[in-house]
Amino acid sequence: MAEPSGRITLWGIEVFVATAEEASISAAARRLGASPSAVSQQLTNLETTLGTALLNRSERPMTLTPAGTLFQRRAQTILNEAARARAELALQDPSVLTRLRLGVIEDLDATVTPRLLRDMAEEMTGCQFLLETGASHRLIDKLESRALDMIVAAEIGEEAEWMEVHPVLTEPFVAAVPKGALSDGADVLARLRKMPLILYTERHYIGRLISAHLARQNLRLSHRFELDSYHAIMAMVAAGAGWTILTPLGVMHAARFRDQADVLPLPFEPLSRTIMLTARRGVLGEIPAATAGRLRRLLEELVVGPSLERMPWLEGELRVENGSGWPRVQIWSSA
Repeated sequence: MAEPSGRITLWGIEVFVATAEEASISAAARRLGASPSAVSQQLTNLETTLGTALLNRSERPMTLTPAGTLFQRRAQTILNEAARARAELALQDPSVLTRLRLGVIEDLDATVTPRLLRDMAEEMTGCQFLLETGASHRLIDKLESRALDMIVAAEIGEEAEWMEVHPVLTEPFVAAVPKGALSDGADVLARLRKMPLILYTERHYIGRLISAHLARQNLRLSHRFELDSYHAIMAMVAAGAGWTILTPLGVMHAARFRDQADVLPLPFEPLSRTIMLTARRGVLGEIPAATAGRLRRLLEELVVGPSLERMPWLEGELRVENGSGWPRVQIWSSA
């Protein structure tokens, strides 16, 4: 190893942490939006500066050397402090925050997410926003691995110690059936038992949640289809291929098929979920709480209000969480 020389950069530290957590240069490059050669060069520069090898690059998966294990703990502290500093500066002047990596479940990408980003961008003029949409469990994994700064996702399991959590929306699961299929007033559950159930895939948490709930009710419903797309599921319901269990957000996401389906309460024990804004505790200062406040206002305007107009029976079940018990901080003005 060459004699120590040069300077340690924040970018070099971020590259090292990503590589250590991903155990792969190519995976770290994808996470950081950089090329593998750029990641490799940053690692070489850092090791040269420190005068020691940090990674066993010949191993697959890549492992840390003893020096790398020691440096990783310090490196993460440095990144956390840098993030805190950016957050504190942003509280004084939101325009100074230069980058925010946000993850949002796909349920919101056609309604709330564009408005949220627009409103934040108008205030944080110097910030680059990196948006990733996906399933809740994947977003949580990326937040834990520090590939994202803040996420909006469904609550999954218990809150971990490293999480800062702000509930923003509670929504019930509902049944969506072909238009007019149950208009004769017959026993709803008895009729649904005779129709194919189109399930959301159990590869995602929402699908496992639905299946577990049906099992608790001792309901064995015939199903031939298991899909991972709200649009595909609602398209099949609209075509009369069966019925499904979704949330109001899921139904709204597939808006083009809403008028070709009837939405009604579950004809058995109710089921609901809570959408949370989650960040790493203590890293972004008061920004997560402020963002949650803005998100609640948008959810009330764009989700709860329109849904209750179409389905007034959702009153009290579909609701914005008021954040009671959480810090109420406002950075951005109301839109």
